[in-house]
Amino acid sequence: MFGFGLPELIVIGVILLVIFGPGKLPELGNSLGKAIKGFKEGSEGKDEKQIKDSAEKTE
Repeated sequence: MFGFGLPELIVIGVILLVIFGPGKLPELGNSLGKAIKGFKEGSEGKDEKQIKDSAEKTE
Protein backbone atom coordinates (compact mmCIF):
# COMPACT_ATOMS: atom_id res chain seq x y z
CA MET A 1 0.00 0.00 0.00
CA PHE A 2 2.55 2.59 1.12
CA GLY A 3 5.65 0.64 0.16
CA PHE A 4 6.81 0.05 3.73
CA GLY A 5 9.18 -2.87 3.98
CA LEU A 6 11.07 -4.31 6.90
CA PRO A 7 13.99 -1.81 6.69
CA GLU A 8 11.63 1.15 6.74
CA LEU A 9 9.69 -0.22 9.72
CA ILE A 10 12.93 -0.79 11.63
CA VAL A 11 14.01 2.80 11.00
CA ILE A 12 10.62 4.10 12.17
CA GLY A 13 10.87 1.91 15.28
CA VAL A 14 14.32 3.23 16.13
CA ILE A 15 13.16 6.82 15.69
CA LEU A 16 10.17 6.19 17.99
CA LEU A 17 12.47 4.56 20.53
CA VAL A 18 14.76 7.60 20.52
CA ILE A 19 11.89 10.10 20.78
CA PHE A 20 9.72 8.38 23.39
CA GLY A 21 12.22 6.17 25.18
CA PRO A 22 11.80 2.52 26.10
CA GLY A 23 9.53 3.26 29.08
CA LYS A 24 6.86 5.09 27.09
CA LEU A 25 6.60 2.77 24.07
CA PRO A 26 4.38 0.10 25.71
CA GLU A 27 2.11 2.84 27.08
CA LEU A 28 1.96 4.46 23.64
CA GLY A 29 1.10 1.15 21.97
CA ASN A 30 -1.59 0.43 24.54
CA SER A 31 -3.28 3.78 24.07
CA LEU A 32 -3.07 3.43 20.29
CA GLY A 33 -4.69 0.00 20.48
CA LYS A 34 -7.52 1.32 22.65
CA ALA A 35 -8.08 4.18 20.22
CA ILE A 36 -8.28 1.82 17.24
CA LYS A 37 -10.66 -0.49 19.14
CA GLY A 38 -12.89 2.45 20.07
CA PHE A 39 -12.94 3.68 16.50
CA LYS A 40 -13.93 0.23 15.20
CA GLU A 41 -16.70 -0.08 17.78
CA GLY A 42 -17.94 3.39 16.91
CA SER A 43 -17.95 2.68 13.20
CA GLU A 44 -19.93 -0.54 13.74
CA GLY A 45 -22.78 1.53 15.14
CA LYS A 46 -22.67 0.38 18.75
CA ASP A 47 -24.09 2.93 21.13
CA GLU A 48 -22.16 4.32 24.10
CA LYS A 49 -23.75 1.99 26.65
CA GLN A 50 -22.60 -1.11 24.79
CA ILE A 51 -19.09 0.31 24.44
CA LYS A 52 -18.89 1.19 28.16
CA ASP A 53 -20.15 -2.28 29.13
CA SER A 54 -17.52 -3.99 26.97
CA ALA A 55 -14.78 -1.71 28.37
CA GLU A 56 -15.76 -2.59 31.94
CA LYS A 57 -15.60 -6.31 31.16
CA THR A 58 -12.01 -6.04 29.85
CA GLU A 59 -10.75 -4.17 32.90
